[in-house]
Amino acid sequence: MGVRGLQGFVGSTCPHICTVVNFKELAEHHRNQHPGCTPTIVVDAMCCLRYWYTPESWICGGQWREYFSSLRDFVKTFTTVGIKLIFFFDGMVEQEKRDEWVKRRLKNNREISRIFHYIKSHKEQPGRNMFFIPSGLAIFTRFALKALGQETLCSLQEADYEVASYGFQNNCLGILGEDTDYLIYDTCPYFSIGDLCLESLSTVMLCRKKLCESLNINVADLPLLACLLGNDIIPEGMFESFRYKCLSSYTSVKENFDKKGNIILAVADHISKVLHSHQGEKKLEDMLPLGPNKALFYKGVASYLLPGQKSPWFFQKPKSLISLGKQVVSMSSDPECKQGVPMCIDYGSQQGLPMCTDPESNQGFTDPESNQGFPMCTPPKSNQGIPMCTPPESKQAVPMCTDPESKQEVPMCTDPESKQEVPMCTEPESKQEVPMCTPPESRQGVPMCTDPESRQGVPVCTDPESRQGVPMCTDPESRQGVSMCTDPESKQGVPMYTDPEFKQGIPMYTDPEFKQGVPMCTDSKSKQGIPIYIDPESKQGVPMCTDPEIKQKLPPGADPEFKLEALMCTNPAIKEDLVNMEPEVKQVTLVSDPDILKVARADHVQAESYLVYNIMSSGEIECSNTLEDALDQALPSQAFVYRPVRQRVYSLLLGDGGDGAGTCPTVKEWFVYSGNPLRHPDLVRPLQMNIPGGTPNLKLLWLNQEPGTQARRVEALLGCFDLSSSREELQAVENPFRALCCLLTYLFVQVDTLCLEDLHAFIAQALCLQGKSTVQLVDLQLDYIDSRAVQLGSLLVRGLTTLVLVNSACGFPWRTSDFMPWNVFDGKLFHQKYLQSEKGYAVEALVEHNRSRLTRFHALKSVVCKACAKENRRIVSRQHWRSHQPGRWGRQGSGSHRTSSGCSRADPGQHWRDSGPGSRQYEPDHWRRYSSSSGWSN
Repeated sequence: MGVRGLQGFVGSTCPHICTVVNFKELAEHHRNQHPGCTPTIVVDAMCCLRYWYTPESWICGGQWREYFSSLRDFVKTFTTVGIKLIFFFDGMVEQEKRDEWVKRRLKNNREISRIFHYIKSHKEQPGRNMFFIPSGLAIFTRFALKALGQETLCSLQEADYEVASYGFQNNCLGILGEDTDYLIYDTCPYFSIGDLCLESLSTVMLCRKKLCESLNINVADLPLLACLLGNDIIPEGMFESFRYKCLSSYTSVKENFDKKGNIILAVADHISKVLHSHQGEKKLEDMLPLGPNKALFYKGVASYLLPGQKSPWFFQKPKSLISLGKQVVSMSSDPECKQGVPMCIDYGSQQGLPMCTDPESNQGFTDPESNQGFPMCTPPKSNQGIPMCTPPESKQAVPMCTDPESKQEVPMCTDPESKQEVPMCTEPESKQEVPMCTPPESRQGVPMCTDPESRQGVPVCTDPESRQGVPMCTDPESRQGVSMCTDPESKQGVPMYTDPEFKQGIPMYTDPEFKQGVPMCTDSKSKQGIPIYIDPESKQGVPMCTDPEIKQKLPPGADPEFKLEALMCTNPAIKEDLVNMEPEVKQVTLVSDPDILKVARADHVQAESYLVYNIMSSGEIECSNTLEDALDQALPSQAFVYRPVRQRVYSLLLGDGGDGAGTCPTVKEWFVYSGNPLRHPDLVRPLQMNIPGGTPNLKLLWLNQEPGTQARRVEALLGCFDLSSSREELQAVENPFRALCCLLTYLFVQVDTLCLEDLHAFIAQALCLQGKSTVQLVDLQLDYIDSRAVQLGSLLVRGLTTLVLVNSACGFPWRTSDFMPWNVFDGKLFHQKYLQSEKGYAVEALVEHNRSRLTRFHALKSVVCKACAKENRRIVSRQHWRSHQPGRWGRQGSGSHRTSSGCSRADPGQHWRDSGPGSRQYEPDHWRRYSSSSGWSN
């Protein structure tokens, strides 16, 4: 995270920039400085998860009651001294940081493999040095903080920018996190969560001004330094040779410093001595080896600029004096080329005239007869100097220009409308002098005509069919002339696009956001032109819709699989006069309804929902690592177990409320599972929902408050799990066990290798959890750790996160608290019940001989078993399985999975992992029922 090598450099080379501070004292000082303003700390929550998770046990799926208690103590400590906390969570992964995200996920996979190897070898939890945060920790932390009354926000881009921006704009006390990017942003002070002592409220403050003093650079230079060293946007290897070049010429190498420390000092020294000496005279690309990475580099630097901030490295305007012989000749600054231009005295007007410079030779234009330089005049519109000549008839100087083809000077005339000088040519038909223009691509002069509406000159081309002149305009992308037609509504000329199939002209629309031409069609209702997308398959135009929030265009019902990049119309070029550049959220929306998008966006920002806005806006989601054993061949990855649920959610969110999912676009899934190299996302198609009365639309589920709407929301939620047939039984279950029974039913229908002992353990731990205090859970001791139980714990927790997604997509039919893990799951308690069930303990012992729990146990078990029976799934004991099907348990390669009717659709012997990661398209219901499949993942 952050800038490569900077954290170690600060600790070893520049420890003086770290100052121990006390939050209570800082808050008191802040109140004195800003009366009436509450001291506020912005918390980068993603950096704090490891610090917050204090329970000793982390391997079994999470000690959620303990974790909730830890968060409550953290919040209470700050609020007691009058400090307000604002928590930010990552809401998405930016495309520029996807490679870094993938790199970390693959690294985590290797760590998880070592963890499972240790468990199998030692039958115990590894030490804290191998600590891996429980699955779903970030998601459930949001809801825990909200339950504690804290302001919790989810970002629309990488959270670090929004954290720095909030602190900068709201005069906050500081930022609490663990990311060296906060040393680069010019924002409020940065405090380390890793050094926080909660009892005394003291920690370390890292001062960016002291860092700059140590490096002899300015605060405004820090973004440049960060990009040259490498960060989450700029790969570390991009400027590796440049850094070593700086190191080789660095004369103050410290022998007692490490290599990375010396490299940072060398790069900072280069900025201070070399780049600063040319600042204002040369552009960055002229001073640094940017090459083809110029746009990415500028974007990396600009990513650190907060609202209203500017970078001194983005443009320059030099101005100076030069001496020619014994005369001092002033240098005027040409605003276009930004270079000095020599001047001479016009003895007629006694005014200074600039001297011409030949753009080819960089020498002054010289009359071959007199060997003298041509004087130059500057038209008021163009601000560019042009040479002048004096015809013998008029005795007056007239401007002239050089024909780029013939290299000869041609006279110019003044356009009476635009007041600009334009070259003239002789029209072959009338033999009269007419104005002409030179397109930038062809460099050949073409005649012009006057548009009767605008009274302006436009270039003319000759239609090969009619042999008549047709007005032209210049395509800003190709820089080539294209023919125009007249819009009958606006009476204005619009460019035309020539369809290569039918050889016909189609009017073009210029996107004001990206300055690019887009084909148009006329809406039959509004009679207005709307942009269209040319489908590469059908070669037909499809109207485009615009998200009012994001202002991006996409065909309705578009499939992200087809050329998303082309539709996003994002210009990668970085404008050279970039001054106040702020990172923008450039996303493509798959949903055009502004009311629905507004609700989805608000729920996302307020951390009320999970993944819903990502699906609707960009059609791309991700899920990080899960504690899954890559070598276990009996359990499938959670990525596949819950995929059918997600597919139905896609149909609900991206469909039009009908029963068909065929018109919905595919969704890009970046899910971590064993065997997935994450080179490309999985392209997953929506799955049609089976709901009585049809699939409801989002306006009904989200915006309608009529009495019958709640029942429709519940139907939609159960439809996502394909459990509509068990609605009455599940609705009769009391809270908080209703959501758990829904999830367990789905799990046991999907995965054949789950047995009766597993069901007993899941139900018993949920019932016993209700009567236990946090202290009792802390004191709970396990005989040993079982790797399969570790997998099952993580699988259930990922199911709870899936419930969060489904519940928010369906308009919140169930209370969120009913499926928060601290109310229905405890890792150690489940592990204890699993081990007891494996040893053959009676149900009475599993519920700790509590008669009330025993009654509820049988009731919950009955609901799950009956619901599974409706799906032709009979849950049997593992002992029964072993005796009737020897060798099936844990056997690799069966890979069968059922459809809704129970028919097998998989080829015999096909392994679930063999379906292949990457950009394969997954058809609806592709992963319906598992038996002795393998794997595990996120």
